[in-house]
Amino acid sequence: MWDNPRLLNSVAGILTGIALLVFALAGAQLLLRSTLFPLREITVRGTLAHTSAAQIEQATRGRIAGNFFSVDLAAVRQSIEQLPWVRRVNVRRVWPDGLEVSIEEHVALAHWGDDALVDSYGERFAAHTDAALPVLAGPAGTEAEVTRRYRRFAALLGPLGDPLERVILTPRFAWRLKLQSGLSIVLGRDAGEVPVEQRLARFVAVYPQTLGKIAQRHEYVDLRYPNGFALRVPDMKG
Repeated sequence: MWDNPRLLNSVAGILTGIALLVFALAGAQLLLRSTLFPLREITVRGTLAHTSAAQIEQATRGRIAGNFFSVDLAAVRQSIEQLPWVRRVNVRRVWPDGLEVSIEEHVALAHWGDDALVDSYGERFAAHTDAALPVLAGPAGTEAEVTRRYRRFAALLGPLGDPLERVILTPRFAWRLKLQSGLSIVLGRDAGEVPVEQRLARFVAVYPQTLGKIAQRHEYVDLRYPNGFALRVPDMKG
């Protein structure tokens, strides 16, 4: 072995590599524990309408520990994402002594049931607002679909000039709508020969020649019939 230069060179190269790795690991540990690179500045970016600096400070208290190299970016991000109106957070280091925190807030589209909101992406989040928003509701996991259908139903109802106030997907996956005027529309399940959107479009198309000519306020319309609909007004039964 000792008289084999090629083998000796290989062994020397391996030992040198190991030594360099050990020194690199030791150097990294010194950097992580060093007090020479303290964090001095945190910059928050994003248009924030519902999240205050005090909330961010409280959420990150105890999470921003260590120096520029050792601070746990994932822990900082996760702590801010727990705030009610925060949808997404990105945290990055800014040399030599700073962190940049970019925050995207939820944009509330509607109330979800009685205790939550849903945003423009169809994502449910636990926050509160006094804004006059429509109400959406449905079984767990249907937030995105109900949001998508709300937009479709609202567009179809646009010609009536009566804003859509409520969209409910029942546990049996049947659709119920309510307009700002108080008119309730039963669409039923999205099955059969005539899909619910087609039923609604047909109702809107014939409205001027039918309900639009009735001076009395309408209370309830059932569109589950294949070739027509049933109507109920406040002083009528059935």
